[in-house]
Formats: sequence, C-alpha cells, structure tokens
Amino acid sequence: MAAGSSKKARQFDFMAMFEEARQTAFERFQGNLVKHENEGPSERTYPESHSKVCISESGSKKTDEKTLNKSDQSGNINESSDDLISPPLPQTQNSSQGSKLDDEDNEDLIGPSLPPSLTKTESSISDGGKPEEAEEDDDLIGPPIPPRFKQTQSSKPSRMESEEDSDGMIGPPLPPSMMKEEDSDENEDDDNEEEEAEDQNPVMKIPSSHEITLEHGFKTVSALALDPSGARLVTGGYDFDVRLFDFAGMDSSLKSFRSIRPCECHQIKQLQYSTTGDVILVVAGNSQAKVIDRDGFEVLECVKGDQYITDMAKTKGHAAMLNCGCWHPKIREEFMTCSNDGTLRLWDINQEGKKHKDVIKPRSMQGRRIVPTACTYSPDGRWVVGACQDGSIQIWDHSKAFVNVAMMNRAAHMSGSDTSCLCFSYDGRTLASRGGDDTVKLWDIRNFKSPVVSRGELTNFFPMTDLLFSPDDKMVVTGLSVKKSEGQGKLLFMDRQNLSVLTEMVVSDTSVVRCLWHPRLNQIVVGSGDGKAKLFYDPKKSHRGAMLCMVKKVSKDRPMEIVADKQIITPYALPMFRQARQTSTKKFEEKLRRDPVKTKRPDLPVYGPGSGGRLASKGGTLSQYVVQQLVAQKPDPMDNDPRGAILRHAKEAEENPYWVAPAYKKTQPNPIFQMEEDPKEEKELEPAWKKRKI
Repeated sequence: MAAGSSKKARQFDFMAMFEEARQTAFERFQGNLVKHENEGPSERTYPESHSKVCISESGSKKTDEKTLNKSDQSGNINESSDDLISPPLPQTQNSSQGSKLDDEDNEDLIGPSLPPSLTKTESSISDGGKPEEAEEDDDLIGPPIPPRFKQTQSSKPSRMESEEDSDGMIGPPLPPSMMKEEDSDENEDDDNEEEEAEDQNPVMKIPSSHEITLEHGFKTVSALALDPSGARLVTGGYDFDVRLFDFAGMDSSLKSFRSIRPCECHQIKQLQYSTTGDVILVVAGNSQAKVIDRDGFEVLECVKGDQYITDMAKTKGHAAMLNCGCWHPKIREEFMTCSNDGTLRLWDINQEGKKHKDVIKPRSMQGRRIVPTACTYSPDGRWVVGACQDGSIQIWDHSKAFVNVAMMNRAAHMSGSDTSCLCFSYDGRTLASRGGDDTVKLWDIRNFKSPVVSRGELTNFFPMTDLLFSPDDKMVVTGLSVKKSEGQGKLLFMDRQNLSVLTEMVVSDTSVVRCLWHPRLNQIVVGSGDGKAKLFYDPKKSHRGAMLCMVKKVSKDRPMEIVADKQIITPYALPMFRQARQTSTKKFEEKLRRDPVKTKRPDLPVYGPGSGGRLASKGGTLSQYVVQQLVAQKPDPMDNDPRGAILRHAKEAEENPYWVAPAYKKTQPNPIFQMEEDPKEEKELEPAWKKRKI
C-alpha cells in the first residue's frame, strides 16, 4: 500500500438491508403463490432451495428410497411417520424433530434443517396449542424479526399493538420518535382540558402573577399607548411630558430611552399608535393635535382655527381645547379629534395638517352647539361615535355625508357630565361607555334605544378614565377613582353579560385613570394618579413585552475619558517643540502623578496647640476668620435709616474735623453756606397778574 493512500471504511445500512430482504421475501412469496394456482393439482414445482415432491391424486406419497433408508438406519423416524425428503439431519436435531414428526403425521418437512429459534417454537406447539407469539407471527411476512427488536416491542408496547392485536404488522417496529409523539398527544389532551377550564372561568386568563413599575413622573399618568406589535410603550401625564419605553432595548432598571414635551405647557390627554405603528397621535390641552414618529420627532401639527368665526365649519382647524382623538382602524392616513369648539374633525396625514378633511357638528335637542368629550371608530371603520356633554351618544355613518346622525340616544348619561370613554367590543356589535355620572353602560348597535346592561356606583373623577374589553370579549375592565388617603385605586373585571364584578385588582393608593390590555402580548398596563405606570404579566400566559427587559441586568455606566487641556497641533514644528497627540487621558494622568506639586496631599486638620506655623484654634484659615467675624458682628440699628446713620457722626465731625474742614482751614476760615429763603418774600416779588385775587 503506497504511503499517503488510505482505504475508505465500508459503511453498511443494516435497516436498509433488512427492509430490502423483507421486500424480496414478500415478492417471492407472492410469485410462488401465483405459480401454484396456475399449475395443476397433480404436480407442483417448488423453489430450487427445496426438494421436489410428486403427489398422486389418491393422496399416496412417493419418497426417495435412499432417503428413507438413511432415515431408517438412524432410528429416529418411524415407518408410520410422514415421509421426509431432505439431507440427513444432525444427531441432536434428529432427536428433537423425531418427536415432532410422530405427532404431525400429515405434514412433510422439505429442505434444510430449521433454525433453533423456529425449533423452539415448534416444541412449544407440540406441548399444546398455538402460542400467542406464533399467532402474531402468522401475520408477519418476510424473514423473522431480530431478537433486539423483539425485546424493544416487549418492553415498550405501542398503543397500536394493544388496540389492534388482530391486525397484521408489516415492517419494522415503530421508531422511538413515534412513541414520543404518542406521549405528546397525551400531554396535548391535558393542555386542552386546561384550556377548557380557562374558557369556563375567564378570570384564569388574567395575567396578574407578576408586575413591574415604570416611573413616569410625580403627576397623574393621563395617557397610555402600546404599538400593535407590543415592542414600545408611550406614557403621557399632567406634567406635560411624554416618555417612550422600548422593551427590547431596556434593562431591568426600566428607564425610558426618551422624554419629550411635544405641546409645551399643556397636559397630555390622549396618545395612540396608528394601525401600522409608525406614528403616534398626541392630543393635549391646546387646540392643535400633533403627530410624532416612533422616536418622538414631530411629523406634523394641525392648523389652529379662527376663534372669531361663528360657523366652525368655515375655519380650517379647532379653535378651542381638545378632548380626545383616535386613528381610523382601516384607513391608515386618517385620524379624528374632538374639541370644546363643538366639532369633531377628520384629518388626513397626507395634507400635513393644513386643513381638516371633514367636520362633524353635533347638536343638542334644541339644535344648539354641544361639546363632544369622547370619540371613537367602530372596528370596521363604518361608524363614527361621539359622546357629548348633554349626556347623549351620537353615531354617524362614515360612508355618508355627516349631516344627519344615523343613530342617537339623548339620555345615554346624565346631562352636564363628561363621558370619559367610548369603546367597541372586538366583534363590533357592542359599545361600552364610561360616564361622568359614575356608570358603565353596554349598548347594542342593532338596537340603540336602551342599554343592554348598566352598572352604577363606579367613581370617576377624571375626564379620561378608561374602559376596555378583554381580548376574549368576555370581560369589561375599568378603573376606580378615589380621593386622597380615602381608599385604594382598583381595576375592576366585570362580566360582559351582566356587569357583575368577577374580580378586582388593587393597583395603588391613588386613582386608576388609564388601562390597556394588549391582545398580542396578553399584558395589562395601568396608569394611576401617583405618576407611575404598572405593567402586569404572567410568564406562562404572556409573550415578550416586559419579559424581555426583566431578564437583563442593569448596565454599569462607564466614565467617559475626556482630555481636559486643549492641545495645539503643529505638524510642521521642529522636533524639539513638537508635542505628541494624546489619544486618552491615561498617560496624561500618569504624568500628573509624577508631578509633586499637583499631586500634593491636602493638609490634614491640626489637633493640639498647632504645628508648622498653623494654629489649632478656631479660625486658623482666612475663610474661618471671616465667617467668625460676620457672625460676631451685631446687627446695626441704622441699617434701615441711612440718613440717621450719617447724622450720628455730625457732632464728632464738628468737634474733631478730620476730612473736610482741615483742607479749607487756610483758604476759607469761615465757611459761608446758603441761607434758607422766606416763602413770603417770594410771593411779594411776584407780578400782579400772578397774584391771587381775594
């Protein structure tokens, strides 16, 4: 064998060889069966591996005389036994098979000797009856199954074998992966039972096992928004700020990656992501709504209307404070806002907020202007709904002109109250309203004359208290308002059918204002009056969201290396004047360490009488002395009377002149000062025409 050359080891696929052998045996068996049917009853030809036997019509058998003589000499086969045509058997096999041939007078053994495994099977048959294994082997086609597969089948019986013992099994046994699949089917059945239990009890679907707190500020969180994918959360509050949180990029410190103030000094009332999640609608206390992108940069600002025009349809935008706003669920470019100027306006983002798209003017029963406090779209975008201060809920058809209402209920809530929220169910047939009269009502759009169910005594102090449906449409969720230090803010979960309270969740010691239940994340976000937003989730039921950031450790802040001194770069200077550029402060700090003046340790405080020219008494330094003198000085009573402060030195200056009098002593020994004039003389000198006539 030459150096460098190597033989490649031969590889055998035993399972493939076994399958090929089984298929070959099956084909041979089928071929022989067809061949026997075609031949006559008098003579049949068997395969070459066996001896040929001729059978007469009368049933008598003719055997080879030589074979019979050899078998007679061995003494193992009787004359009355069946004729055997085959090579002579060994002594051990003759003794074992002789007893079998005595019992089976009507059968002939043709061919070579049987293997030991089949010999044991025949011995068990001779003892009495056909064993169960033999009955199962009758249905098997092909060579016998290897012992290792028999052990596998006996140790791990499959479900198919236990249920279908009578059916024949063709081929090797099931692989272990199929056995695992059967076990997984059983686990799936258990999971299905748990899901059925959850369907019967919707409270089990509430993700409330874990919670995290997001710090927004110190004032009420009045707006919340989650994008459709659940990757980012936006919060707004009475502190005029909007904070953006990114779950994927945030660690367990739970800090926002950006804080902006989009509307200057106006409270944030509504935040909502568009259907695509690329922009955010910001509704504040001013008259101009804004649209910002995902990173907080302004995209457009709606134009401000003319407040001196009587007909609000003639002006381009709102002329008073905004109350609410939302995006169209189907048209990604359209959003709606409502204002105190008595209008609902539809905007197109492609027009960059220069003019509204449509104007809706709700009217009271007397036909006067009325202020809308809440607005929303139906899930299919067909209906536009507005709630007004007179307690009415008015619905317009989006596909028609907004002249007349399609549906209206004048007595939906108490007149003079601000309806804080309108929300449609996911099926689009039920409308829920949260009134300022401390009630929650459910309305059927197909019959809008009266509420389906109503519940009262649900305290509401805020004009933006939320109301929503659970993702499975079986529960209605809202928050309760409480006065300061008079209770706990709770989140109520009510049954949709009768608004009975299924469970309640204590959030904080202040009012619960905003709440969100994201259907994809299955996580609940709650904004309260203490400036905190709490997020509730369950690792078994929720997905992504808060679970992405809670597994990350808090990153340590690395100090930035900054060169303190400015350098003058002179690339063409002589080598003796050239200075090397500093790339970091490490070498610069090492150089300062070697300077004995700059690295001198400050003097320690002196204890005892003193040392090194320093006294240990108080006021050893200049600053301490100045401070002590300022403290020791008594307040001057003349601080508030500057004239008195000057005149108190007049007597001393007259007796002991020091500054002014000595300078003029030789030139002007007698100082002459101007004398006071008599006002009577001035009046006598006046002309006659100026004198007053008596």
